[in-house]
Amino acid sequence: MKYIPFILFTVLTNAAAQLLLKHGMMTLGPISFSAETAIQRIFQIVFNPWVFLGLSTFVISMASHLYVLSKVDLSYAYPFLSLAYVAVAFFAWLLFKEELGALKIAGIAFICVGTVLIAQSGHKPAEDDIAAVEQLSS
Repeated sequence: MKYIPFILFTVLTNAAAQLLLKHGMMTLGPISFSAETAIQRIFQIVFNPWVFLGLSTFVISMASHLYVLSKVDLSYAYPFLSLAYVAVAFFAWLLFKEELGALKIAGIAFICVGTVLIAQSGHKPAEDDIAAVEQLSS
């Protein structure tokens, strides 16, 4: 439970990155590449302020995730990332007017239930794993 805030920060920054990338790509309009303009178009995409901010937010999210992975089991931390889908689906509906039908809502409910079950299963901090390995090697 001690690392849940860090896990949720990772989830929220991951979701925010997706939303920023989507907004950035919407401001660019339809993307098409030709041999003559491919490099120019890639730079135009990457240096779009919204896309750049989204990519930067992904870096922050990944740094947070790496910290979490140094503290808790992967099998505990990783499933929480599915909550990013929940946040993205809700905010895509709210901000971009994307459809949020019954099947998506049912899927989101399953994701939430699964995440709660995983959270209830507890976890063993990585420090305990290291201590156990050191004890075995002594």
